[in-house]
Amino acid sequence: MDDQFYMMLAVKEAKKAENIDEVPVGAVLADKNGKVIGHGFNRPISTNDPTSHAEINAIRMAAGTINNYRLTQTSLYVTIEPCIMCMGAIVHARIGRLVYGAADPKWGAVSSLYAMADDMRLNHRPEVVSGVCEEQTRQLIKRFFENKRSR
Repeated sequence: MDDQFYMMLAVKEAKKAENIDEVPVGAVLADKNGKVIGHGFNRPISTNDPTSHAEINAIRMAAGTINNYRLTQTSLYVTIEPCIMCMGAIVHARIGRLVYGAADPKWGAVSSLYAMADDMRLNHRPEVVSGVCEEQTRQLIKRFFENKRSR
């Protein structure tokens, strides 16, 4: 699969979050044939739902699309490294491959703060690819918080 192509779709999702003043994180989930079966963006503030992260929203849509809570042989593209909650959902859904843009040193649960993707105690460990469109995804978050601070 063309990781940059799918990451740019995730960036478009992130911009939807930014447009409603949510932290700009986007996610896209594709099946083994490259068909997008789920997508989402951050919406915890607008939905009053702390679980409404981009990854969770994409996973929920994909599970509904294929009518199965197991998302094996799929690839999840996320603009920023997933948090603990989202990594838990990724493991539970048995997502085969996780691709993310920028690391998240404050919340990241793939390798920055926690290393859940490598934890041998868990029953599933997705393949991880990091740094795809890293500069663009990092700048999206950075610009958002700079604008917040300047208001």
